[in-house]
Amino acid sequence: MSSETTSPLSSQANAPLAPEQPLPLRAQRESSADQPHAPRRILVLGATSGIAEACIRLWASRGDALYLVARNADKLAVVAAEARTRGASHVDTAVANLDDTAAHPEVLAHAINSLGGLDVAFLALGVLGDQQEAERNFATANQILHTNFTAPVSLLTWLANYTAQRHAGTLAVLSSVAGERGRKSNYVYGSSKAGLTAFVDGLRNRIDREGVRVMTIKPGPVKTAMTENMKGSAKFADVEVVAESLVKSIDKGTDIVYVPGIWLIIMAVIRAIPERIFKNLNL
Repeated sequence: MSSETTSPLSSQANAPLAPEQPLPLRAQRESSADQPHAPRRILVLGATSGIAEACIRLWASRGDALYLVARNADKLAVVAAEARTRGASHVDTAVANLDDTAAHPEVLAHAINSLGGLDVAFLALGVLGDQQEAERNFATANQILHTNFTAPVSLLTWLANYTAQRHAGTLAVLSSVAGERGRKSNYVYGSSKAGLTAFVDGLRNRIDREGVRVMTIKPGPVKTAMTENMKGSAKFADVEVVAESLVKSIDKGTDIVYVPGIWLIIMAVIRAIPERIFKNLNL
């Protein structure tokens, strides 16, 4: 892991979750309770994904404090620079491969110390992967499962314990409608998201009573760089519209969010199709 900017870290910087340290932002937050929006401290994991980038633009424009983590240093630098230009009150970054679960405690400690605490963690890491190659090669399937399920579970375990101890915070997790029923066209990806959704459901059941909001976000197909080569991508949802809906839902702490909302109905229909019929469909 490397950090683009340096921030004062406590002597426990390498501990799983270091104590909060103040930022100038904190005094501003405490004196602005009567304002329409008090700046929030937001950690974005997978900050160069299309949906995450669009959300970051909105958070930056309203003056939130951001800590951005992604594996591609060049792309991350561009996202961070735009966030600063748009007015984020604080921007720090870390280049990290989040598949490396052993590094998660250090990544999170640096993020929380840099932000001076944590109001929102947005987990947007994930890959579509190659379904056909995954059918032929377990190593490919395993990589998809690791990135989309195992790595987020590791991050959420640390974050859940941190926020539950403080009885505050929002954990917003990007899953997918693809996890609601396995389809031959993407069942490896779909199964990884199904597992993630089940984990987040259980986590919410465990720590919501501790004052922590745990959100499951289920987008349908969205027009991003990850989906641009998919069939029918021209008709996918606009990422800016999706991001606006997500930011509003994260502010509210909504438990489960389908974006666009029509996917709540679409998936109810798909789940209701009898298996004897569904297994013969080309989906």
